[in-house]
Amino acid sequence: MLLTPRPRSRTQPETSGRRTRRRMSGHRKAALLASAASLCLLAAAAPADPLGVGDRLYPYLGNPGYDVASYDLSLTYPGSNDKPLEAVTTIDAWTTADLARVNLDFAHGTVRSVEVDGRPADFARAGEDLVVTPRHPLAEGTWTRITVRHTSDPVYGKDAQGGWVRTSDGLVMANQADAAHLVFPCNDHPSDKAMFTFRIKAPNGYTVVANGLRAGTDRTGRATTWTYRTQHPMATELAQVSIGRSAVVRREGPHGLPVRDVVPAADRKALEPWLAKTPGQIAWMEGKVGRYPFETYGVLMAQAATGFELETQTLSLFEKRLFTEPAYPKWYLESIMVHELSHQWFGDSVSPRSWSDVWLNEGHATWYEGLYAEETAHRPMVDRMKAAYGASDRWREAGGPPARPKPPAPGQKISIFRPNIYDGAALVLYALRQEIGRPAFERLERIWVREHRDADAETADFVRLASAVAGRDLSGFLTPWLYGEKTPPMPGHPDWKQTAPAKAARPHTRR
Repeated sequence: MLLTPRPRSRTQPETSGRRTRRRMSGHRKAALLASAASLCLLAAAAPADPLGVGDRLYPYLGNPGYDVASYDLSLTYPGSNDKPLEAVTTIDAWTTADLARVNLDFAHGTVRSVEVDGRPADFARAGEDLVVTPRHPLAEGTWTRITVRHTSDPVYGKDAQGGWVRTSDGLVMANQADAAHLVFPCNDHPSDKAMFTFRIKAPNGYTVVANGLRAGTDRTGRATTWTYRTQHPMATELAQVSIGRSAVVRREGPHGLPVRDVVPAADRKALEPWLAKTPGQIAWMEGKVGRYPFETYGVLMAQAATGFELETQTLSLFEKRLFTEPAYPKWYLESIMVHELSHQWFGDSVSPRSWSDVWLNEGHATWYEGLYAEETAHRPMVDRMKAAYGASDRWREAGGPPARPKPPAPGQKISIFRPNIYDGAALVLYALRQEIGRPAFERLERIWVREHRDADAETADFVRLASAVAGRDLSGFLTPWLYGEKTPPMPGHPDWKQTAPAKAARPHTRR
């Protein structure tokens, strides 16, 4: 995710600050934190309580005891944003512990009923959890289906920081990092990726697009049901559904990749010059890290004031006004497009195992954003990194070191997205490239996204792989860069120093 900077003028934006294992098994996930597992074992005796997988930054996010294989999400849009959507969410999962109760993350909706394996189940609210009690306890190693009939409400209080986003003509989703459960019941943690099917019913005249490929449309009377399916597992925070009076612009990307962009129908012609850039940007990224990892790609330009851009899987979300009322140079907007595109590899295909690993998402996206600006707009990466180095100690003090960010401020779920995990994390990658050389670094990047494709990974995995590629243990070098309170000396640049902030500098607004 990238926070949209809000400039004071149309001058150049500040750019010094600103997603070998396969899918983790259920048993390994259950062992992620012993405390989470022990909570699960005590569920039978305790009152209904919110649980979590023990994420350091979001303690109640996710739930222990099961591994979701797939979601089938059916939504009925009433044609206006002032009424809840009727919804049915079906979850197929594999239990990884004995469960007397199953906790799902869910808030901002009314639960009509719950079934477990076709039988009615009791349910209760506990914080932002929906606690389901099946008729009979579920044994470890059981395949189970949970069906929740509920509403999905796009009308939130002022404290809402994600979920449904109302546009001028419909809805889109923005679920990072702690908000998918504002839309549908789920195991809302990136370590539990799953396949998705979306079935969205909307009045005729609306166009619906979701993650993955369209599997059909069924028009009955005054409404049409649109079905989409993913072909790769996806974290809940990356789910996307666009409902609006939209145009879908199709073209072909590298090696026949289907590219589809979603824009307000009235703005199709004006936005076409920007949309046409995507195939070339995909080809550029493939030249850096290898083949695009999913079945399709495109940009969703929404008529909404989000304050950020977001790398939802196969369909990145942007504010339309960035491109129709540009406050920034073209090269900068193109680099933002590449930032979200690069997340399809770093953050989407390879998801963070915990939210403390978010630097692996944002540091890499910022890196390729800067590299693209260097190669296409002659904006030297070394200048950007020198500026980041000068501010790095301040960023670490304010937000924590890149691989151990400070928790979000109370009531501000997305406040983990600080400069330390954007340019501060890209600075770590620059230091690593300086230390091991460009050829080894580029080989590391390609191996990383290949070995962890469709899975999740953590910082320790990256350190181990970097060491293997370099042929020597890099933990002593990378640990202070990733976890230190102070920024280490930069290899090859002994003259780089920390700098005092300029008196007139704008605050950093990039996550």
